[in-house]
Amino acid sequence: MRLERLSILNYKNIAEAQLQFSPKVNCLIGNNGMGKTNVLDAIYYLSYCRSFTSGNDHSAAINHDAGFLMLQGHYNRRGTTEDIALSVQQGKRKTVKRNGKDYKRLSEHIGLLPLVMISPLDWDLIRGGGDERRRLMDQIISQGNRQYLDALIGYNKALEQRNSMIKNNYRDPLLYESVETIMVASAAIIHRERKQWLEEFTPIFMRYYNAIAGDDEQVRLSYKTHLAELDMQQLLNANRDRDMMLGYTTRGVHRDDIELWLGSHSMRKTGSQGQCKTYTIALRLAQFEFLKKYTGTTPILLLDDIFDKLDEARVVSIINVVSNSHDFGQIFITDTNRTHLDEIIALMSGDYTMMAVDRGNISTIASHQEEATEQ
Repeated sequence: MRLERLSILNYKNIAEAQLQFSPKVNCLIGNNGMGKTNVLDAIYYLSYCRSFTSGNDHSAAINHDAGFLMLQGHYNRRGTTEDIALSVQQGKRKTVKRNGKDYKRLSEHIGLLPLVMISPLDWDLIRGGGDERRRLMDQIISQGNRQYLDALIGYNKALEQRNSMIKNNYRDPLLYESVETIMVASAAIIHRERKQWLEEFTPIFMRYYNAIAGDDEQVRLSYKTHLAELDMQQLLNANRDRDMMLGYTTRGVHRDDIELWLGSHSMRKTGSQGQCKTYTIALRLAQFEFLKKYTGTTPILLLDDIFDKLDEARVVSIINVVSNSHDFGQIFITDTNRTHLDEIIALMSGDYTMMAVDRGNISTIASHQEEATEQ
């Protein structure tokens, strides 16, 4: 899959831009704060219907001088044209259209345009709370597994209802049974799919980490879940009094986590900056490979300032990994250092576009076009 053209209107510091991309490598160079990341974030938004940097705060993505934003992407997906239009107005819900038609549910869009973004914000995957790592699991599994996405939506809605009843001190067992039935059925699917996913995902992640850092550092992932010993209904029954006292549901798959290990130690506690950066990059590259396999479509890869805080050996290893055009399709890269970008272009030896970004203004400064191959 590839993004051929992108139209941006009032997105963060980009007032207006009409961009045409290479099917292989697209480089954005400029100083920090000029808008390079905003271009990648706009592409991310079209895939996930949310900003990578602003999350679900959709108004934060609107240019300060405007009351709305609009993004339009023209894609080639498995030989078929896909036109995606997304708009947000202040104080209103966003709208997303595929080939001119509104979606009945936005969840129908998830997985259509698989994409992976590697960003400095990935630091939160290690230093942040369990919600960051659960989001990683949910994002990856949902794109290739509609049953999982439906179960996740159902569980979260039922969880919200149960917590509301607890806060309002409802005591009717029949009311709790109605929402807990949904939670139990959904939790079984979520737990099964997360466990199966991590078993398959971990060796892929380990392979990428060793490709960047070498074989001297041993890493692994493990699944932390309340459902390891009790099923969801048993958890709810066992913790009912505690939940009523604290005012929320304390046990369940909504508290799952991934434990990140470097040797026998927690990466969160012992990893250096370079090791943590390598860890998150390996997680995202493994995400890319997993999505490629389970969606049947080569994802777009967004690399935002990934070379910072890495020694030269790891930089070279990453460049060698991502420059393998057989494994990766269309790539977007931002950097303040043109040397890194030129090295990737030289290794991939083919189609590329180089753009300069300055205060939200984007201009093409170099390009080379070849006939695109289908992905």
